[in-house]
Amino acid sequence: MTTAPYQQQYTSPIPVRRAHLGDALASEWTKIRSVRSTMWTLGVMVLLMVGVGLLAVVAINATDTDMGQEPVLGLGFNGVLLGSICVVTLGVLTISSEYGTGMIRTTLTACPSRSRVLAAKAIVFFLLTLVVTTVTAALVAAMQSAMIDSGAAATGEQWLRATVGAGLFTAVLGLLALAVGALVRHSAGAITIMIGVMLLPLVAAMFMSSMEKVQEFLFQYSIPSLLIAFYSEAGLTPGGPHGWTPLWILSGVAAVALAGAFLATEQRDV
Repeated sequence: MTTAPYQQQYTSPIPVRRAHLGDALASEWTKIRSVRSTMWTLGVMVLLMVGVGLLAVVAINATDTDMGQEPVLGLGFNGVLLGSICVVTLGVLTISSEYGTGMIRTTLTACPSRSRVLAAKAIVFFLLTLVVTTVTAALVAAMQSAMIDSGAAATGEQWLRATVGAGLFTAVLGLLALAVGALVRHSAGAITIMIGVMLLPLVAAMFMSSMEKVQEFLFQYSIPSLLIAFYSEAGLTPGGPHGWTPLWILSGVAAVALAGAFLATEQRDV
């Protein structure tokens, strides 16, 4: 009776180790920079911020408007507000597109830790949008300051708020959108909800003249009102949040939404 020859067990030359957050970050960075939605949404955001910023300069110079004691940096507000819609859209698509196509199953097969996947998506998305928004806002502010002679000279604090502050606010708003996308798991529905969150309170306040307290609250704490505080010392209405306070308010809301998203991601089926 003959026995089969001994077969040596194959050993892979690639070292085997436990996966960690860095691996998930590398995977999410590869995904977010390789899909078309990132290029289109961030590309349109940059075009809006630069285009609207330059149109404001053209309008000021064409009408010889004297900006008085207002710094030129305030002209960047409209471009950032429009660009934030693109950031919100990308935030939703970063998570909801995988649920729509079913690719989330592949992602969770490669990385079974759902919290790690969501954390990696949030970190990569936040850093990407923060860098792009801040750099674009700084570029627009520099061009506006060079092209307009009127207006008060901006202080270092005002420059910081109009560039880094606006970038942080927009990136945190995108994180809120990502959390909503993780909760809703439907791109169109989550984007609609976020557009409503951004614009509906301000629009509704315009028709609430008989409810002064509610109207004042909506005027002070709507997203456009919080964002304009980074470009103006007074804000949209007197007594509203100003300085860096709007960033802490939005960060608190985003933190609550992200906590709900992590909980739902762990407990719901894909």
